[in-house]
Amino acid sequence: MAERALSISPPAEIAKSAANDGIRKGWAWFSVAVTFVVALAATGSFTGAAVSNFRIIFSSLLLQAVPLVMMGAFVAAVIGTFVPSSVFTRLGRLPEPLQIPMAAVAGFAFPVCECGSVPVARRLVARGVIPSAAVTFMLAAPILNPIVIASTSIAYRGRDILWPMVLGRIGLGFVAAMAVGWVIGPRRDDFLRRVSTEDLSASGYRDDVAGCGCGDAHDCDGYDEPRWKKFCNSLAGDFTYMGRFLILGAAVAAALQTVVPQSIFGSVADTPIVGILTMMVLAFALSLCSESDAFVAASFVQFGMGPQLAFLVFGPMMDAKLAFLYNATFSKGFLKTVVAVVAVVTVAGTLWIEVLVG
Repeated sequence: MAERALSISPPAEIAKSAANDGIRKGWAWFSVAVTFVVALAATGSFTGAAVSNFRIIFSSLLLQAVPLVMMGAFVAAVIGTFVPSSVFTRLGRLPEPLQIPMAAVAGFAFPVCECGSVPVARRLVARGVIPSAAVTFMLAAPILNPIVIASTSIAYRGRDILWPMVLGRIGLGFVAAMAVGWVIGPRRDDFLRRVSTEDLSASGYRDDVAGCGCGDAHDCDGYDEPRWKKFCNSLAGDFTYMGRFLILGAAVAAALQTVVPQSIFGSVADTPIVGILTMMVLAFALSLCSESDAFVAASFVQFGMGPQLAFLVFGPMMDAKLAFLYNATFSKGFLKTVVAVVAVVTVAGTLWIEVLVG
């Protein structure tokens, strides 16, 4: 089994690698922030009015999204701590032709964000679920789960495109997840990468649902951490991990709308294909949590329904942080498959919905 292929590195080495990785990321973000501030000053955009506008947009995005992110982290912690892994493995007992659509439907029941769905998919494959079904669940859950549906409804409430956005996101997410699953095909023994725990730690990959590293909801020999402690650690870790991407995404979205001339957005948004591709690239770069990305998408009022919908479908399945997680978890070529299939389904689907809704 691929589960046995993991080599356990000494805790000291893991801690050292994680610390070095954190320092490198810290300096990288510091450099980006300094460059951004210098660019603002050089272009004359660093004015009192611009700062005030940035603060208003940034704070409004956070105030709307933070409670939903906390709710998602809470539910994910409950699932990770108290729901046994046997609940997921029941999917493997179904006939293979039914596993892909049932895996997509299961996304409605489990409020897992895109980061948390990657280790879940890995555990499913390691325990015998066909890779196509595991991947389908991994891609569907971040879009179809109840919290994401609720956050999308709240973000677009009061707008005449509320139901097209909510139903379009559900439908395209369902289709795109199953399309990737069908392309992945039947079981492959080399689907999971053989990686060390140190590599997973350095990539930000978390597979500690049980706290023991095996990914099961049980107590391993010599490991007796109380469930309440595992729940609190999971809740704090998930909220912190998702929260930092939310803050970054909200800051970038507010900065783009403050600094970039509205005429540029308008010229891009008026071109259907270019507008859709622009929002897909933006979703990849921002790497937002699916539980809060609807608030950022709704703030780009210069773009129509199609580009905003593309942002909400493509981002939870393929963004910058997921690219690292996919490469650290699955075999070579998986990333290209996801990018190609999800991009085609997203572009075609959003164009069709735009024409249908008018």
